[in-house]
Amino acid sequence: MSENKSVLQWTTQDTALMLKKEDFSDAAVHFLCHENKLNGKCLLALNDQDFTIKPLINLPLRDRKYLYLYCKSLQNKNQNVLSDLGLLDTSSVSLYNSHHNYKQDSEYCESERVSPPISEDGQYQRLPPEKVKAFLSFCYVVFVTWITAFVMVIVHDRVPDMKKYPPLPDIFLDNVPHIPWAFDMCEVTGTFLFTIWLIVLLFHKHRFILMRRFFALSGTVFLLRCVTMLITSLSVPGAHLQCEPRNYPMADGSLFGDLQTKISQAYIIWRGAGMSIQGVRTCGDYMFSGHTVALTMLNFFITEYTPSYIYYLHTLSWMMNMFGIFFILAAHEHYSIDVFVAFYITSRLFLYYHTLSNNQALMARDSTRTKVWFPLYSYFESGVEGIVPNEYDTPNEICTNFVEFLKHMLINVKELHTLVAAKSNSATNQIIESVSKTSIGENNKTK
Repeated sequence: MSENKSVLQWTTQDTALMLKKEDFSDAAVHFLCHENKLNGKCLLALNDQDFTIKPLINLPLRDRKYLYLYCKSLQNKNQNVLSDLGLLDTSSVSLYNSHHNYKQDSEYCESERVSPPISEDGQYQRLPPEKVKAFLSFCYVVFVTWITAFVMVIVHDRVPDMKKYPPLPDIFLDNVPHIPWAFDMCEVTGTFLFTIWLIVLLFHKHRFILMRRFFALSGTVFLLRCVTMLITSLSVPGAHLQCEPRNYPMADGSLFGDLQTKISQAYIIWRGAGMSIQGVRTCGDYMFSGHTVALTMLNFFITEYTPSYIYYLHTLSWMMNMFGIFFILAAHEHYSIDVFVAFYITSRLFLYYHTLSNNQALMARDSTRTKVWFPLYSYFESGVEGIVPNEYDTPNEICTNFVEFLKHMLINVKELHTLVAAKSNSATNQIIESVSKTSIGENNKTK
C-alpha cells in the first residue's frame, strides 16, 4: 500500500492513487501521473514557481490549489527527507503550521489571505452558501435604505436657514474652489466600482457569502448614518446649494408633517438611490457622507475578494475610491469631517467583521459579547468556518449552474401544479359526492 511507503518510494501509480483519495479529478490525475509521470520525489520537489509555469498552469484552478496545498502538507511532514535532498528552504514552509510565517510573495496562492479548503484535522471547511440568509440580508439592506430615504426627507425639512447659519469653517472647502461637475463624476466613479463588484460576484464560487456580507455591512453603516443625520443638523456647506425647508400646505408642525407627502418623496429618493445623476437632490444629510460609504465599501470588498496578484485592479479600486472622495469635497457637497468619519466608520466596521469571521476562535471565546453588539454577524456567520478562499467559476460552470437552477425551478413548479390540481380534484369530488347525497335524500323524501 502506498500509505506504508515513503513518499520517495511512490511510483506514478502510487501517486495517482493518493491524488484520487484527495478528491482530485480523474482528468487531473491522468494529466499529472500518466502524461507528466509525476511520482513521490517530484511531488516533494515542487515549488511555488512550478505552479506559475507549464505544465501545472494548465490545470484547472481547483486542482491546482489542491495540489499546492497537498504538496505543502507532504513537505511539512517530510522535513528530514527534504533536508537530505537539499530542498529545505523558505519555499517549503507549511501552510498549516501557525508558528511559521506565511510566504507572501507567491504569485499563485494567497497564503497570507486565503485559508486552505481543508482544515488541520483533514476535514473540509464548511462554506455553505445559505441562500436564505443571503435573501434575508438583502431584505435587511432594502429596509434600511427605505428608512434612510425617509430620514433624508425629514432632515431636508430641518435644514438650517442659510442666511442665519452660514457654512462652517473647513480647511479643505475654504482652500479648494467649487467644481460644479465634480459630484456627478463621483457618482460615475461609484457606478464603475459597483459594476466591477457585480462581475466579482458573478464569477466567485462563494458569491452568496459575499452578497450576505456586503448587504449586512452596508445596511448596518447606513442605519448608523440615519441616526447621525437625524440627531444633529449641520449648516449647508456651500452657498451654491439652494437648500431650504419645504412648506407643506397640510403640515401640522410635527416632526413627520404630512406623512403621505414625505413617503412619496422618500420613494423618489429610494428609487434613484440618492444619486444626483438620477435626478435626486437632497439637503441636510451631511453627517456622514453616504457616497463615501458606498465608494469605500465597494473598494474594500473588491480588494478583499480578488486575488492579490491582480494588483492593477486593487490599485485602480483604491484610486477610484480616493478620487471619488476628492470629487465629493471639490463639489462642496459635504464637509471634510463628513467624508473622514464615513471612511473611518466603513473601513473599521469592514475590518472588524472580517477579523471575527476569519478567526472563529475569537467569536467562540467571546460569543456573548459578539451576539449582543453584533447580532447580525452571529447569525449570518454561524455556518462559516475560516477564511473564504478566492475561487472562481468559469463561464461554462456559471451557465451550467444557471441551467440546473432553471430545471430545479421548473420541477418545483410542476410539483406545485400537480399538488394544486390534486387538491382541486379532491375538492371537486367531495362537492359532487355531497350534491349526489343531497339529491338522493331529496328523491327519497319525495317518494
